[in-house]
Formats: sequence, structure tokens, C-alpha cells
Amino acid sequence: MSAAIEIASVVKRYGSFEALRGVSLSIREGEFFGLLGPNGAGKTTLISIVAGLSRPDSGEVRVMGHEVSADYRAARRALGVVPQELVFDPFFTVRETLRITSGYYGIRRNDDWIDEILAHLDLSGKADSNMRALSGGMKRRVLVAQALVHRPPVIVLDEPTAGVDVELRQTLWQFIRRLNRDGHTIVLTTHYLEEAQELCGRIAMLKQGQVVALDDTSALLRRFAGGRLQLALSGAPLPEALAPLRLDEGGQAGQPAGPSGEPAGLPQKLALRVDDYAGIEGILAALREGGCRIDEMELQHADLEDVFVQIMKDNR
Repeated sequence: MSAAIEIASVVKRYGSFEALRGVSLSIREGEFFGLLGPNGAGKTTLISIVAGLSRPDSGEVRVMGHEVSADYRAARRALGVVPQELVFDPFFTVRETLRITSGYYGIRRNDDWIDEILAHLDLSGKADSNMRALSGGMKRRVLVAQALVHRPPVIVLDEPTAGVDVELRQTLWQFIRRLNRDGHTIVLTTHYLEEAQELCGRIAMLKQGQVVALDDTSALLRRFAGGRLQLALSGAPLPEALAPLRLDEGGQAGQPAGPSGEPAGLPQKLALRVDDYAGIEGILAALREGGCRIDEMELQHADLEDVFVQIMKDNR
């Protein structure tokens, strides 16, 4: 499968600060791809370079095979970007804004597609309203519509649901999923990690301008996080053999067995890391042999937030 976006050894500096430090990524056509990282990791800088708004100091970026600097017209036609910032022209209505955006790409008589976008984003009732009269959530819907108006094969969503209501999130994701099913490549950056976990088939994580993790979402969940077995024990302390599996509140394994800190007579509450269901059998056997009685037990599956926190700690 060919690459929708090809990023090769991209470096970007602002004075002495190196925002991107040799980033390389290949995003396949038709993927729903997540780009995650803490504030200042370089996500928006990378998107700006992909969109042609900023030039790298070294490295190369291609969109649908078109180099973003040398073949910028074709690269920009292939890309639709929803920015973080609410940027709009206050002198036009919603429909006029979308018609003007269509004109930037040389597209005439685009009203049928504009009407379809407006309907899917629940903007039909605001089509003739001035942009100044819209709420923040409605303005963000218009930004999404502008990114889609020229039917680009690649769509980049930079924090598209920041500060918007639940209804818009549901409406937006239904529409974006449909576009992805129709073959559009979607690249998402978000701080709502539950969205990334649900939507993205593959995820890259950035920290301090470098890629620190890149894999299928399911593989990241299995490889980095595992599961958590919540226990309330009585009768005897946690056996020493299980001490390396004990998790602290931050999800780090290998905590000492030590006193529970619970008042006398109350169960000792703790969490153990498990990598698969087979590991639970060994834990239960060790607890029985150590004289522990299980008063409560709950298996909690790891989520992307657990993975994210762990990877960021491992790459300090």
C-alpha cells in the first residue's frame, strides 16, 4: 500500500530550540492514524510542515507522492487541515466562506457537496448566518467543513473536538468515519486519548520532537500496558514472589510488598500487573500458597492513557 504522507528525517529549529529532531513517519493511504504527545512535543510544528505553512531545516515531506515544497500546489490540493485555532473571516456567511474556500482550489459549482457537508455537520440551519454570529463550537464545525470542501484524499484534524459539546463530537466522528470508509486518509491529533483509542488503527507518539512509539493501537495496548488486577487481601501479606508485579498509583510495577497501611482487621488493597489471562492463574496459586484470602478482585484492562503515561515516563 502506498503512502499518503511520507515524512523523512525532518528537522525544524527555532533559533537554538530544536522543535523536531529527525522525525520519520509513513502514513498509509486509507489509514486512521493518531499523532499524540504532550504540549510542546512538536505535533503542530509537524502538521504545519506537512501543510506547507512552515519549511523544515532538513528532511523531506510528501503528500500523496507530491513534495510539499517543490510540488506545493498538488500537495495542498491533496490535503485538508482542521487547525487548532478558531480562524475565520468575519465578513461572510457560512455558505459564502465555503464557496470562497472552494474557489481557492479552483472548484466551481460546488454547492451540492457544500450542502452535504453542512447537513453532516449540522450546519444547514446556519448556512446564511454571518461567521461572527456563531458560537465557538459552530465556528469549529465550519473549520472542519472548510478542510473538506475540496474533497481532499488526506485530512488532518488538529484537536478538532477541543472545547466542543458531546453532540458535535458524535456528529463529527460519524462523518469522519464515513470519509475514512470511503478511502480518505485521516490523521488525528488529540488530547482526548479515549477518542484516539477508539478511532485510530495506528498511533505515533512524539516527545521533545522525536518519535518515541509507533505501532498498531492494539499492539501498543498489549506491549506497554498489560492489565491491572485489583485485589483486597486478608489473612496474610502479599507473598514476596508477587512483589515485582505490584503497581503503585502511577501504574509502575515492582513496588515493595511492605505493610499495607490499612487499619488492623481491614483487607489490604493493592493492584498487580498482569500481561494476559494465563498470568492470573499463577497469581491466584501464589496467593493461596501464601495463605492470603481474596475479599475482592477486579480485572481492569489497560487503556491508551495508561500506555501514554508509561511511554512518556520511560522516555524522560
